[in-house]
Amino acid sequence: MDYVAPRWLPGGNLQTIWPALYARRVHAPLPGYRRERWTTPDGDFIDVDFLEAAAPRPRPLLVLFHGLEGSSRSHYAEAFAAFAMERGWDYAVPHFRGCSGELNLAPRAYHSGDFEEIGWILDRLRARQDQNGGGSMLAAGVSLGGNALMRWTEEAGGEASKLVSAVASISAPLDLAAGGAAIGRGFNRLVYTRMFLSTMKPKALAKLAQHPGLFDRDTLMAARNLYDFDNVFTAPLHGFRDTDDYWARGSAKPHLHAIRVPALVVNAANDPFVPASSLPRAGEVGSYVTLWQPAHGGHVGFPLGLPPGHVRGMPERVVDWLAGR
Repeated sequence: MDYVAPRWLPGGNLQTIWPALYARRVHAPLPGYRRERWTTPDGDFIDVDFLEAAAPRPRPLLVLFHGLEGSSRSHYAEAFAAFAMERGWDYAVPHFRGCSGELNLAPRAYHSGDFEEIGWILDRLRARQDQNGGGSMLAAGVSLGGNALMRWTEEAGGEASKLVSAVASISAPLDLAAGGAAIGRGFNRLVYTRMFLSTMKPKALAKLAQHPGLFDRDTLMAARNLYDFDNVFTAPLHGFRDTDDYWARGSAKPHLHAIRVPALVVNAANDPFVPASSLPRAGEVGSYVTLWQPAHGGHVGFPLGLPPGHVRGMPERVVDWLAGR
């Protein structure tokens, strides 16, 4: 799978920022999502948005796990929705806890290694597919969602094929420590870290109001990068000793050899969040894993066309690959 970036969008930062803000996502308006609220095993809830295709059942279901602070309205989510609709597939975007526009109930939130939540969601969707005639199920994850999906695929091993036919990750920080270091310095810290913390801190403070004493407010407010934020919020709330423990145990890269279903791993070499030196090499993955590492594309960007460009190229290639499995 080849990708060549437009000449008018040079560099990983432009190929990341412009597509998210300005590039076209779909050719025609999408029908509205239908939302379902599911009660989780621990008494919390998640919201799942469905875009169901008008085609005879049974039909494939494409499940997309969004990235950090993403949703079913993220640019990549809507682009994937368009291709699912064009193929006559069903499409679902499960929202990680707190990402659907309403604060979740439990003290926990979500994290990059949240494979148990991924497994519960996929198991429930598989049961739904079986009730509707047994259509195949395919799963893709973007950025944080991609790493979490790969962690589930690794943990599930041979059992994964009972739920999904194939999986794909796009721009996932498979080495969380390398990604965390990259986003915490220079331009990345000034732009991307500030952007993420601008929504993550208010959510954390709302969680503290919901559960007084959950963490130290002053320490959270002093956090200036994701390492510090994860140290006070993400790691302790999800059973990790600290950020280093979370990033080590949550990273998918060391376990890619354990995957036992067809898996596509997409990373641009100029991704500002994911250093090229941290990307998995052919000798580090098993025979089920296909690596696609184009030189350009940025972070979940991969723009194409004349200005303002569009973001349909990467979802089309990923959907075609999944369909071929």
